Amino acid sequence: MRWWSVANFVSNAGTWMQLTVQNLLVLQITGSAAATGLSMSVQAAPALLMSVLGGAAVDRWPRKLTAAVSQAALAVIAFTTATLVALDRLDMTTLMVLAAVTGMVATVDNPACALLGNDLVPAEDVPSAIGVGALVFNAGRLAGAALAGVTVGFLGTAAAYFANGFSFLFVTAVIPFLRPAAGAVRQVTGRAARRSKSDMSVREGLAFFARRPRLLALAGVTGISAVFGRNYGLTLAVLVTGPLAGGAGAFGTVSTVLAAGGIVGAVLGARLRRPSVRLVGALAASGALLQIVAGLSPSLAVLLVLVLPMAVVESVSDTAGTAVLQTDPPAHLRGRVLGVWGSVGTVWSLGGPPALGLLMELAGARGALIVGGAIIAVSIAAGHLLHRRGTLATSVALPSKDTVPHPALQTAA
Repeated sequence: MRWWSVANFVSNAGTWMQLTVQNLLVLQITGSAAATGLSMSVQAAPALLMSVLGGAAVDRWPRKLTAAVSQAALAVIAFTTATLVALDRLDMTTLMVLAAVTGMVATVDNPACALLGNDLVPAEDVPSAIGVGALVFNAGRLAGAALAGVTVGFLGTAAAYFANGFSFLFVTAVIPFLRPAAGAVRQVTGRAARRSKSDMSVREGLAFFARRPRLLALAGVTGISAVFGRNYGLTLAVLVTGPLAGGAGAFGTVSTVLAAGGIVGAVLGARLRRPSVRLVGALAASGALLQIVAGLSPSLAVLLVLVLPMAVVESVSDTAGTAVLQTDPPAHLRGRVLGVWGSVGTVWSLGGPPALGLLMELAGARGALIVGGAIIAVSIAAGHLLHRRGTLATSVALPSKDTVPHPALQTAA
């Protein structure tokens, strides 16, 4: 697990170096901010349709082999891009194609690497392992963004892509030496996994997700939070530079506090032992209330005080939700459930920013934070009341112990 965490830190740092540089590269090629957004959408779009297929592949194939091959493929793409940049042969069409291929490979790589990390710890420690993964992700994000500027300044744009390629190769080299922990949930592969095509079908993963109230509730909470909250890079940027009359430096301070809160939240999330959808909902509602108060902030100082707990709550909520998502399904279905989640999450990531942008056009930065937070809090409260009412109705409808024959009780159990 220590080796896997180190490998993930290196890989995340390389990925964020490339993502940071890619936006600058698109601007250099086209001079268009719209083209920058388009390149990000092209990379994310394959997950909308292909994540369910990628998840099925992860369930069907040996996890270590799948992760190693996908990491090696991502390294080839990064090296190809770096070479084209170094030779000044990269045009916008080629960049879009490479971004799309990266997105397609990621539909397999993301669930494979996520579940491979869970194999390295006993089953009861999976929530903590997910928390450690969140901590590594945030640390790699900070390091990658910082290294991107230094690398481009001294070595040029192509160096960031080369560095990301080597980071993928490092992960590929580590994977063969990983060994499952005693008590870890084992993946069923080989002949047993292929005993029936219907048992490994995409439809089975979709059906399980659709019939599982916990996962549907988690999707609802996460979706509404993703659309009306969490996009702090957009809402807080407009709030700081607009109503609060701050500059780019002020927003940089806010971003730093957000990143620090994400790390603190990941540390706290790693201590979770039994995460639940109820906990995710409570944290999301708390974050929504903090968001409302942030929208009312009279000064930058007050906003900075609120930003830290907002980031902590968001990070712990994400860790708890990921733990539920990766531990609730049976072991043989987890890849496909993650695939379904990837498709659903892509809808939020593509549709959320435009919807939030429209809300900001209508209500302003403060109004978007306040109205968005209120929508999140009210929706979660209404969902909790409906669930509680349904639970009470079910318990009242059940026959009493005195009137049910003993065999019927055994059958129900």
